[in-house]
Amino acid sequence: MRVASDMDYKIVFASLETVCEDTIAFLCGSDLPYGAVAKRLVTCLRQIQEHGQALQPVVGSFTAVFHHYDFDAQTPGNGYRTLVKVLLSCLLHIIHKGRYISSNYNSAFFRADHNASEMEAYSSALCQLRALLHLAQRLLNDNEYGQLYALQNGDLSGRFVQEYSSMHKACFYGRCLGFQFSPSLRPFLQTVVISMVSYGETFGKQQSGLGLAALSLLTSGKYVMDPELRGAEFERITQNLNMQFWKSFWNLTESGLLTGFSRIASSPVQINLTLTVPPVTLRLPLASDPRLTATISPPIAHSGPGPVHMRLISHELRVGQESEELLSYSRDDPPPITASQLPWVQKQPRSPWLLIHFHGGGFVAQTSRSHENYLRIWSKELNVPILSVDYSLSPEAPFPRALEECFYAYCWALNNCHLLGSTAERVCLAGDSAGGNLCITVSMKAISSGIRVPDGIMAAYPATLLTTDASPSRLLTLIDPLLPLGVLTKCINAYAGTDSQMVQPAVESSSLSALGRDTVVLLGDLTQGASNWIQSFLDPTRTTGGARSLSSSQRSCQSDETGRTPSLTSTPHCGSDSDYPEGFKPLRSECLAFVNPTSCPIIRNPFVSPLLSPDELLRGLPPVHIVASALDALLDDSVMFAKKLRDMGQPVSLTVVEDLPHGFLSLSQLSKETEGAAEMCVEQIRAIFQQEDQRPALRKRPKLEETYQSSSPSSG
Repeated sequence: MRVASDMDYKIVFASLETVCEDTIAFLCGSDLPYGAVAKRLVTCLRQIQEHGQALQPVVGSFTAVFHHYDFDAQTPGNGYRTLVKVLLSCLLHIIHKGRYISSNYNSAFFRADHNASEMEAYSSALCQLRALLHLAQRLLNDNEYGQLYALQNGDLSGRFVQEYSSMHKACFYGRCLGFQFSPSLRPFLQTVVISMVSYGETFGKQQSGLGLAALSLLTSGKYVMDPELRGAEFERITQNLNMQFWKSFWNLTESGLLTGFSRIASSPVQINLTLTVPPVTLRLPLASDPRLTATISPPIAHSGPGPVHMRLISHELRVGQESEELLSYSRDDPPPITASQLPWVQKQPRSPWLLIHFHGGGFVAQTSRSHENYLRIWSKELNVPILSVDYSLSPEAPFPRALEECFYAYCWALNNCHLLGSTAERVCLAGDSAGGNLCITVSMKAISSGIRVPDGIMAAYPATLLTTDASPSRLLTLIDPLLPLGVLTKCINAYAGTDSQMVQPAVESSSLSALGRDTVVLLGDLTQGASNWIQSFLDPTRTTGGARSLSSSQRSCQSDETGRTPSLTSTPHCGSDSDYPEGFKPLRSECLAFVNPTSCPIIRNPFVSPLLSPDELLRGLPPVHIVASALDALLDDSVMFAKKLRDMGQPVSLTVVEDLPHGFLSLSQLSKETEGAAEMCVEQIRAIFQQEDQRPALRKRPKLEETYQSSSPSSG
């Protein structure tokens, strides 16, 4: 719901005050049951009243100025608006809960302790949101007019990291989980959080991936029934993130079982080939003079020349896709039976369009397989072949390896579009999050190399500033279950090469013998998991599994992800309450997070953080269409980058969708809201393909595959 207008916020605060007063008066009446619960609720409501009275003028100060930070008058969206929206969403939940308590307190079915715990959780969330708005006030006062980032203010950014390190966040992962998002997504978010904390309990055991997943499923029961335990455990995991755990958890989306279900639910395609392109030197015509060529070397960073992996998806079988030359690149052994081998499948002519896709995943996780569900839909709706690049991931392959591989894949696709079922008269780059960053930086490399740039970019919630610089939307990393600051900094440091932690790749069990081993382990895990779960209810003092021999707070105090014992006095990451209004203190965690600020010079490289690029590196970019989410911690990345391009005179558009989290493309089949946001991305890509051609030299070359020629390594 939209509640950010000047009149709306006043109505919300007035309703909050009325509900608190009425509910307190009701609970203070005589002859009420649940006396202890009534006292808890009265104490909680008085705290909420105090927070509300203090916050109303703060919200008023934001609503008076936050329109100055929008991209334009037709595109309302920036971190200040988002913080107000999240706060008002929290207040609306409190108002609804207060009215429910007053109306149902005397009912025989009223769950007294449950409702008191819910109100206390939202009171804690409101306290923390109050702290975030005070931090945002400082950003507003100290930043230059219209600027969302404190790019030159190390003190502000350091304070941001310190606050994250010490502020209590578990309330946002328990009963209040996902309150700011569309209601249709809350069950999914709860599933993710429960799955992650359950997986964290079993992580590290010498078991198969299937066995770990089974044990995690059985141990998840206590996290379903105890939201406070769930929130505390999720806070512990994300505050001191283990990169190997993070990659392992998200690699579950690569499992054959999950992707099999995804393929059943998504659009069928005629072509779905995994390709491996060998590292040979390429020659491409110069954009300024096609009679001359540029030499493109294969990726070499960190590990030397190596192949590039890709996936070709096409709803229709097209000329070239059935060729022996294309199948020679296939990674599958033996090559899969394709539509080209089925005589009743009609072959279509080559498409004039080609979509090249770079997936998201924080540069550290996921592949084209994870994103296959919406790519299949795109191929059908746009009637276009899609080449999705499986670039090497960090920390094993930090910058610039992924960029080199994506740029090489782009060049190879231009040279070999005839194999992909396209004439490449129109080429669009598309990507989400980290993939959006790569779309922009690949285009920057095309400009600097003098070769053809793509005809347009569709970047969904792109990461354009890979630093921990503070911005109002990045304050959301203190409450966001999908993009906490601990996760963001780990991903950034891994891509920058400052995280030397090496992660073992997951081994996929594809043979019958491996399946047999998994089955044996699964049966053992079922027994162990069931026993642990039952015992946890029979004896609440007993903890399950070696990892739970300590409380969450004790374990996070005792050791960090590397097993070292930290000292609270030895770390600078301690929050200070001196900058908050007198009498107010945010809630603090019992133990500190260990966040390594992104201080490596590499992160300010223009090809890492394009928002920091000098104008000359961005001039010549094709039209950039950005689709962002109002509730995304990276919203300000999109707004500021769109402003930067617009102020340079570069063609750019920004669309801001409501009520959705970071990564909504991967959730496109979960709700109407995510489906609608994904459709907006499709429309932006369609606009790129259908735009009027502004390149007269290329209009003379309708069949571009005849222009681009590959060469052997010796010809380079």
